Amino acid sequence: MAAALTRGDVLVRDARPDHLDAFLLKLKEAGVDFSVGEGSIRIKGNGRAKSVDITTLPYPGFPTDLQAQMMVLMAVAEGTSVITETIFENRFMHAQELDRMGADIRLEGNRAVIRGVEKLSGAPVMATDLRASVSLVLAGLVAEGQTEISRIYHLDRGYEHVERKLSGLGADIQRIKG
Repeated sequence: MAAALTRGDVLVRDARPDHLDAFLLKLKEAGVDFSVGEGSIRIKGNGRAKSVDITTLPYPGFPTDLQAQMMVLMAVAEGTSVITETIFENRFMHAQELDRMGADIRLEGNRAVIRGVEKLSGAPVMATDLRASVSLVLAGLVAEGQTEISRIYHLDRGYEHVERKLSGLGADIQRIKG
């Protein structure tokens, strides 16, 4: 997702593309360029994504664990998209924080209507859970200016050394000890 957002070129090794059919289908529909190899996925960010509608479903449907990350992509995509969350209530807590960065997201119960904007702007935001925290990191990568994420401890429950990994790909990201 970081490559799609920042127009990068990233090869993910030791991936299980056969477990990501619904996700990859939505990336393709959004116009994101990718290729699947034996145990790998290569993403080439090739411009602004197109809006797509998503409904989270149990496997093999679109994973709820990727909903927040996809919302960031849709926040800067061309057009309006709708994300319907059918797995977990209250899984849109990151939407308000993305709005603080300039996103245009309207919540309607278990649906988020996202009107894509040209750009996001850096802002102080707060992570509320694991998925929200990684979506805010992704939004910060694509935003103009500086983004500071508080309560980042949520991130460590599922994304070990993410700042080091993203820095290795060229991101300007650092963890500040408080």
